[in-house]
Amino acid sequence: MQANGDDVGDIGHLQSIMRSIEFACNSIQMHVNPAAAEAAIATLKNSPRPYPSCRFILEHSQVPSARFQAAAIIRDAAMREWALFSLDDKRGLISFCLCYVMQNATYPAGYVLAKVSSVAAQLMKRGWLEFAATDKEGFLLEVKQAVSGSHDVYVQYFGIHFLESLVSEFLPSTSTALGLPRELHEFCRLSMERDYLKMFYCWAQEAALGLTNRVIESNSEAPEVKVCTAALRLMLQILSWDFRHTSVDVGKTSIDVFYMEARDDALPSGKPNFAPVQPGSSWQDLLISSGHVMWLLSLYGSWRLKSSEGYWLDCPMAVAARKLILQLCSLSGTIFASDNSKMQEHHLIQLLSGIFPWINPPAVVSQELENGKSDSEMLDACRALLAMANVTSPVVFDGLLRSICPSGTIDLLSALMAEALKSLIMSDSDEEKWSWVARDILLDTWTALLAPTDSGSQKLLSDDGISAAAGLFRLIVKSELKSAAASAFNDDDVGSYLQASVIGMDERLSSYGTIARAAIEHSVPLLTKLFSERFAWLAQNKHRSDPTAILEELYSLFLICGHVLADDGVGESPLVCITLS
Repeated sequence: MQANGDDVGDIGHLQSIMRSIEFACNSIQMHVNPAAAEAAIATLKNSPRPYPSCRFILEHSQVPSARFQAAAIIRDAAMREWALFSLDDKRGLISFCLCYVMQNATYPAGYVLAKVSSVAAQLMKRGWLEFAATDKEGFLLEVKQAVSGSHDVYVQYFGIHFLESLVSEFLPSTSTALGLPRELHEFCRLSMERDYLKMFYCWAQEAALGLTNRVIESNSEAPEVKVCTAALRLMLQILSWDFRHTSVDVGKTSIDVFYMEARDDALPSGKPNFAPVQPGSSWQDLLISSGHVMWLLSLYGSWRLKSSEGYWLDCPMAVAARKLILQLCSLSGTIFASDNSKMQEHHLIQLLSGIFPWINPPAVVSQELENGKSDSEMLDACRALLAMANVTSPVVFDGLLRSICPSGTIDLLSALMAEALKSLIMSDSDEEKWSWVARDILLDTWTALLAPTDSGSQKLLSDDGISAAAGLFRLIVKSELKSAAASAFNDDDVGSYLQASVIGMDERLSSYGTIARAAIEHSVPLLTKLFSERFAWLAQNKHRSDPTAILEELYSLFLICGHVLADDGVGESPLVCITLS
């Protein structure tokens, strides 16, 4: 790192600076005169060309926090003095950071290496417009060698970690402020998305593939497991990218600096919370045709056999693998060939075949959760069903499971919802549990399946689907009536039926209405019968017993009935739906 022409041979002077920074860092940690300590650090930070001193501290200090501060000072000073650097200085600064991370990969204080890695990523982005293609290839060749495992698993881990930092910096929504025009951020985004994301994904996949056998045979503390987890996390990060250019016409390369980060209008109708993953047709060979999905499911399935050890379901690798599986469930757009959606159906069937054991049979899974098993896998399976519902029609969604077992996916959805509602009905506690979260996810899934299309027409269910919706609605009403009756004499401030948030309550009732309208020939007679029974009870028991519980049940029925018969009224007065009138 030769970012200046100063003499770096004055070891005594460098040692003096190092000791002052170490003393300042220790003082801050011990809360001893922190103002003076911060002033000492600021002196080095604001001095011109502090790079030799920072390098000396990084290479020789025995105080990890001093090394961390040295890395931070390199970053701040480089951004401040960037225009004064020669191109060789800039390249040398980045190379020093990358080499430092790789050469010190076994250093115990990992947060220091993470900081230096982050600094390298920020400096690389700062000079992205200035560096020639050969410069970029030179930097990334070092990283590729590390990620491929050419050195050891410790270097491999930090090679992957650097790519995570780089991807994060090149996405404007997660990048560090550089004090530069928005155009630079958008240019970097376009360059990363078009030329590098897929390559980085391949590197991460190859790294994980190379470690698969050792990972399956290892415990969760093995370094190979840590590397594989990082690779899965990088793949997840890449698939979480806000694809804009590869998902549309490849000829469109203009940069829109006024693009809004959140565009609900671009999402499918009725699905404001769903973000499809649309990397484009160039990713088809990597994600669809290469057997990537089956490898990932096989890796997770093999490790899943270790779940009897208790901790495994919530260990970092299991969590990263499940989240990556969820992202693959959300794939849509031109990545699939236009062959009547058969390629997409096959893709989803593969995924569902791996996810199905997580939630089957629903009654057994529910009982295991009641007995204390972690709910993370079950809830992720519910989220996977939600993702699939958002990218398919009800007919296609229902048929996905029929290629695996006799029943349809909607039957599975109903059974899961039934178990969640039964758990809520049987619960005597106001504490939030798995069934609360599962119910909300599954309600969102039903809404995604049944929400009107852009043309305003209602999506139709098969006869089996209608029966499943009718049975589910009966159970929903039973659960709500129990909650309403229980709330009649409940004065607690937390968790009671009437104290539920207005927004959450309205969203839930809207979902109830959507399910009821899918089986309207069953739901309206049910509501009529329930109303009649309670009005009859009030007439027969007038002044004889406390009617509070019955009145609460009637109030609940009125709320449900209103959402069944009328639309949400956004922009208009709520009126009876056209499909019912």
